[in-house]
Amino acid sequence: MRLHVGCAQWTHPAWPQPSRDKLRSYATWCNAVESNTTFYGTPSRASVENWAAQTPADFRFVVKLPQVITHERRLTNVEAEFRNFLSAIEPLGPRNHAVWIQLPAAFSPTDLGALAAFLHQVPRDYRYAVEVRHRAFFDEPDAAANLERVLARVDAEWIPFDTGTLFGQRPTSLAERDAWMKKPRVARRTRALTAFPIVRYIGRDSVAETVDGWTYLVELVVHWLSEGRSPTIFLHTPDNAQALNLARHFYATVAAAVPTLAPLPEPVEAEPPTLF
Repeated sequence: MRLHVGCAQWTHPAWPQPSRDKLRSYATWCNAVESNTTFYGTPSRASVENWAAQTPADFRFVVKLPQVITHERRLTNVEAEFRNFLSAIEPLGPRNHAVWIQLPAAFSPTDLGALAAFLHQVPRDYRYAVEVRHRAFFDEPDAAANLERVLARVDAEWIPFDTGTLFGQRPTSLAERDAWMKKPRVARRTRALTAFPIVRYIGRDSVAETVDGWTYLVELVVHWLSEGRSPTIFLHTPDNAQALNLARHFYATVAAAVPTLAPLPEPVEAEPPTLF
């Protein structure tokens, strides 16, 4: 049984990190990371080689496709851009856990043909995970079933972004207000399609509210592990200042219920004051 946890980034001003090799330091706190920077452009191969050099082989990157592929071209006529992207991230080797296809909120059930055509032609030696934000996929059973059929053809996962805790109460800070404006408000999903489910969870400024809100997710992860699945959970807060500690706390909570889980690495940097 393997559980991976991480954050939306590997560096933050509030985190205890050295001035250099921040990813190496992060990898002693968490064993996975969302690679959001690739959304803004394909990284250089040299940069990716550096990422690989700073992380152990069992570390997980979930690498987001560039916006030119997903948002500007909407998965159409992107063969050259996609080949360049795969070539750039090749040095990650086994660390490349999944290619993350985050689609815009305007990508609706009527656009599923474009996703099906894209997934039909991608190399099968990579794992793929799709994040949709159009509310019809969450509110209409037929739309959800159609998306699941498209993903099942290539054993791709559906990445839910759980914003239920964030939207459970009115915002109480600028960071929460900003998150309210930017994050999708969609129904919670608890169904895994593959052996490698991925969940993005965002809490609130309050650590207690964030932890209370993930109770269902702890139980779900314990269940997935009992089924032999290997989930990856990403912990967010509105400003992500406490996300690093929260990710480790989530892992520890699951490990208390599943004692056979291997422990996370011990951070090489001195830990900040504990939240709990």
